Amino acid sequence: MSGGAPARVHEGERLRRWRLVLGAGEPQQPDGTGVQLQGDDQRMDAALSALYDAPPPGQRQGRRRSRAGGLAASAPNVARWLGDIRRYFPTGVVQVMQRDAIDRLGIQHLLLEPEMLEALEPDVHLVSTLLELQHLLPDTTRATARSVVGTVVQRLEQRLGQPTVQAVSGALARTARTRRPRHGDIDWDRTVLANLKHYQPDLRTVVPERLVGYSRLGRAVRRELIIAIDQSASMGDSIVYAGVFGAALASIRSLRTRVVAFDTAVVDLSDHLHDPIEVLFGVQLGGGTDLDRAMAYCQSLVERPDDTVLVVISDLHEGTPGGNYVARLAAMARSGVRCVALLALSDEGAPSFDHTAAEALAAAGVPAFACTPDAFPGLIAAAIDRRDLASWASDAGLVTR
Repeated sequence: MSGGAPARVHEGERLRRWRLVLGAGEPQQPDGTGVQLQGDDQRMDAALSALYDAPPPGQRQGRRRSRAGGLAASAPNVARWLGDIRRYFPTGVVQVMQRDAIDRLGIQHLLLEPEMLEALEPDVHLVSTLLELQHLLPDTTRATARSVVGTVVQRLEQRLGQPTVQAVSGALARTARTRRPRHGDIDWDRTVLANLKHYQPDLRTVVPERLVGYSRLGRAVRRELIIAIDQSASMGDSIVYAGVFGAALASIRSLRTRVVAFDTAVVDLSDHLHDPIEVLFGVQLGGGTDLDRAMAYCQSLVERPDDTVLVVISDLHEGTPGGNYVARLAAMARSGVRCVALLALSDEGAPSFDHTAAEALAAAGVPAFACTPDAFPGLIAAAIDRRDLASWASDAGLVTR
């Protein structure tokens, strides 16, 4: 077998996997695999069955009885189940099953218990759920919740922080290039490359006609970045990523970063960007949406339109009639602000959003698309470089509206 060929799965293993996927079914309706599970396989099947065969809360089972008793929203059952799935499944699968248990079986109230939180595998989805429940957290659980959020934030910073700083710092450096640099600011490597055609053989040197270097801006602010985050419950994962990115971007001295969270009110979280955990706990998930008020506030922050980037993270579902946030964004774009609407900032695939609003924004010169966390640093760099964002998104494989 060649090194690149996929390993063949023998028939018995293939049937075993199908049996775990399909479940045992009813005696009168066999699953067709003919496989009898034993040992760890039997316990894996029970863990899957407790989650995926259990009826949703409040729904009667009727005649069909699931193969397992379900989690029954009881702390002891859930604690045992969490231990089982962490033993038998890889971390990525554990995180998916935890999220499904919260969504399908309505066990959010168990997250208010510190012992339960300690048993969970921390991930972005768990953090967004905790942010939604934070006003219900008792004092005994709040410290544990902050620890869980801190663990996830640290992992995201390790994964995304340095690439973000590198990409954006490079874009900012490019904006500072000048053709009339002072002697100490000349970039000699780029100057030589730009003047190779002026090589003088008799002198055995390059006589530059054009100098390449950087203006002496020191720590001066070169660009302004405003990140406006919709606090709707559906934007939970996007908010977690945005908080981490905001903190990383705030560390770049030549970029002034502001983070604004909004529902029917607007909260400026910029003073907390030194601590992304504080930013996240400053968010109140689940409120209404007043995009017009939020865009009016962002408009008031713009001092240098040509040097400002505005990123609006929202599904664009306006919840307050009477305003016209599309017109506000269009006006900012005409004034020189680089505006972009992110329908989601997550790895979850195609988001739900207001298609009519997205199309109106695109027609006004404000591209709207979903963005993965790994692509976000490139987006900010492209905006600072004043590249066409719709073209950049298309080249990056992101679907624009």
